[in-house]
Formats: sequence, C-alpha cells, structure tokens
Amino acid sequence: MAARVPSGQGRVTMMAARRTAGDDRAGEHGAPEIRDVPIGIDAAGTRTETDSLGPVAVPADHYWGAQTQRSLVHFDIGDDRMPKQVYHAYGYVKKAAATVNARAGRMPQWKADLISRVADEVIAGELDSEFPLYVWQTGSGTQSNMNVNEVISNRAIQLVGGQLGSKTPVHPNDDVNMGQSSNDTFPTAMHVAAVTAIEGHLLPALIRLHDATAVKSRDWADVVKIGRTHLEDATPLTVGQEWSGYAAQLEDAADHLASTTRGLYRLAMGGTAVGTGLNAPPGFGTDAAKVIAELTGRPFVTAPNKFAAQGSLDLLVRVSAALRGIATALFKFANDVRWLGSGPRAGLGELRLPANEPGSSIMPGKVNPTQAEAMLMVCIQVLGSDTAVAVAGNEGNFELNAFRPVVINNVLHSVRILADAADHFREFLVEGVQLNRDQLRHDVERSVMMVTALSPVIGYDKASEIAHLAIDEGLTLKEAALRRGVSDETYQRIVVPENLTHAGAADVVSHA
Repeated sequence: MAARVPSGQGRVTMMAARRTAGDDRAGEHGAPEIRDVPIGIDAAGTRTETDSLGPVAVPADHYWGAQTQRSLVHFDIGDDRMPKQVYHAYGYVKKAAATVNARAGRMPQWKADLISRVADEVIAGELDSEFPLYVWQTGSGTQSNMNVNEVISNRAIQLVGGQLGSKTPVHPNDDVNMGQSSNDTFPTAMHVAAVTAIEGHLLPALIRLHDATAVKSRDWADVVKIGRTHLEDATPLTVGQEWSGYAAQLEDAADHLASTTRGLYRLAMGGTAVGTGLNAPPGFGTDAAKVIAELTGRPFVTAPNKFAAQGSLDLLVRVSAALRGIATALFKFANDVRWLGSGPRAGLGELRLPANEPGSSIMPGKVNPTQAEAMLMVCIQVLGSDTAVAVAGNEGNFELNAFRPVVINNVLHSVRILADAADHFREFLVEGVQLNRDQLRHDVERSVMMVTALSPVIGYDKASEIAHLAIDEGLTLKEAALRRGVSDETYQRIVVPENLTHAGAADVVSHA
C-alpha cells in the first residue's frame, strides 16, 4: 500500500482555514500552499462526511465521502465492481473540466491545477483502492461520478493541509463537478474508457493474432489437404488457403470494430442534465472534448446532438455488436483448430497442437486443446454479454438511458477477455502448432471427392457411380475409376491433387 500521511497532517489549522475561506473571490492571492503528501491516510475508525441527506460515517483511512458510502451500503450486490478503466477515464474528464473552467475564469488557476494534479493520480491508477462501488447502482452512474468527485476533493484538501470532509477549499460538487452532470460525464467516461481499451488493448492483440495466422498461411501455402463441407470430405485445398480464411476473418472483424469504435469519439460532455447544457457555459462541451483529445492523444470531439448522446446507448450497442463479430470469427477459428488437432490416433489428427500442460489427472500422456477451449468459452461469454448490452440499449427512456453501468461493464469485460484470449491463443497455440504431414498425405490418397475433377470429362452420373463404388468396396478412387473404364492416362492427367486447389486447374479439352 502507498505510504500514509503522518498523524495530524490531514487536519487544518485555524490560520489555514482563514486563508482558504473565500478563496474563489481572492483568486490567486488566496492560493494555499500545495504540499508533497504521499497518497494514504494515517487514521483509524471513522470520520463524519455530509451530503444533502445528512451526515454519514465513512472509513477514516479512505478518501471517499458520504455518497460513496451510501452506495456501498445500499448497493452491496454481488462481487461486480465498476471497472477501474471507467475511473481512469473519469480522471481525464475531471482534468479537462477544471482546465476549461480555469481558462474561462470560472475557477482560480491554482484550484484547477490542484484538481488536475489529483486527476493525474486517478488516471495513473494510483487511487484505484478509493473506487469500490458496485456495477449494480444507479443507472446514470451518478454514484461513481460522486465517488470520483469526493476522492478528488479530499485528496486535494489533503495536499493543502486541510480537513478531510470539510469540502474546503475544493468542493466535490461546486468545484470538481463544476459545469457537469453525471448524465453527461458518465457517458463521456464510458466512451473514453471503451476507446482506450479497444484501441490500446484489443485491436493490437487481434493484429498480432492475424499476423501470426498469416505467417502459418504462407508457410503452408503448398501443403495439400482434403477440404470438408457439411463435416464430410470435399475437394482439395491447401492448408495455407484454409488458414488464409482464418486470417481474413480476423482482419474483416477487426476492421469493422475499428470503424465502429470511431463513433465513440463523440462525447456527451456539455449536455449536463438533459442535453440542454444547463449550468455549463457556452462551448464547454467543445472545449472539454478538445482537452480530452489532447490529454489522451485520441480524436475526441463533442457530440453534435447531446440529446442522442445522453438519451441513447446506440454507439456502444454497435460496438458491442462488433465485439460479437470478433467473437464469432475467433469461435470458428478455435473450433476448427481443436477438431483438426483431435487425436492423436482416433481423431482427424491433421494438426499437432502444443503440449502446454498435462491434459488429464487420470490418463497419462493426454494433451488437450485447452487454448482453443478457453477461447471458445470467452466467445460464448461475449455473445451473452452482447445480449445484455442490446437489451440495456433498448431502455433509453426519454432524456436518459439509465442502464449505463451494465453496458460499460459488459463492453469492457468483453474487450479485456477477447484481447487476453487472442494473445494467449496466438502465443500458446498458433505460433507453436505443427502439421501432421503423414496424416494429410494419407487423407489425400484415400479421398474420393477428387472424382469431382473427372465429372466434366466423363459426366456427373458416371463420376457418382465411381465414387459410390470406391466407398462401398473400400477402393481407392483410382482403382474404382479404372474399373469403370477411365484410362490410366486420363486419370493421371486430370486427378492431380495440387492442381485441384485453384480455379481452372481441372479444365480439360479432351475426354477419356
């Protein structure tokens, strides 16, 4: 845990109290000295904080205040906590608001600097232990917004030697929340958190997996295998072609996610309670979005219509649907791989999967496709989470969708597990997977569906007769074809597995 403040350092002297009183009127002349105080509070028991409903006892060794404590009591539901990424994003929101308010002369510069300093600690995750609230809270995220406001207020008060809980010289509502509402800041934090997670974590992981898959596709470009449709034997293709399909799916799904995520650059901030911008100065949303863009290095802008931004969750619903698309592509990839690696003696056995850990507590030597199974479970979870997001997105009643916490929790959870699973699947399976070339060769030699190449030469009916003969009597395709009058020369010329893996290769101009 971080170093704690020496006993007594959290209290303010009478002189300090007088100096900070009326600081908004005094401007820079009333600025208190900012101390270099480590994060932490050396105190036991409780202290009294207040909100509009009255006094509340809060743990004395934490920075949060009355509204946070009430939420902990009233919404102690399950173990699901509001994702820390939301609070880190809120750090950008609060820093941007303080910056804009100071530039507009609505807040003394020293106070904005103080709020910004604490916001930087929030962004860096240094105050994560101060954000304990559950996902299952008010649907607007008001309690999480106030959790941030209270923590920044008390930490700022500590840095100037003030009395924790006094709301002086930095008030959680009047200062940290100046020009803001939970109804516009929480959706803003949601967007910042989602964009940061997707662009900083998931998309890079998908690119790494795509690139590793593409390497395998190139390495195996000339290895012929038998294709399967309806789980039954089909005509040949190369292993490289098959894996190029997986790579293309990943690329398409990632491109769609990146495109959809760009909608989240539009921020609700500036709309305040219902989208009208009441209590925020003109241009506040535009200016705040510019500052957030500067701080994050991402092209955030103010939402052109705050009523849509606050009354709906459409943009995150679309992002969640794109995450579902990622899960669908990954599911197909992982499921194919585990079947192609089934065996080693009684399965398909085309792939040799890396032996990462023993596969059984009772069967020695068993190796299971565990990375594929983990990926499939992740994908199933993402599909379920998308359903929750879609249902919540329907509930945009009037000027506020009040189902925001469940949406951002599910979106961020999906992003995190998809990214982690993609990296693990790449590192512990794709990069180490090998071909069982003997099995592939055997399957090609025993294949019957290459009779398709003969069909344009001898006719569909005769080709079908040859296929059934081979299957019924356990013959090779060549043996069956020769029995039905196909010459050896014709067979050798037409049924060449390598030539059947690309369009036009089986075209012929003469008949048997």
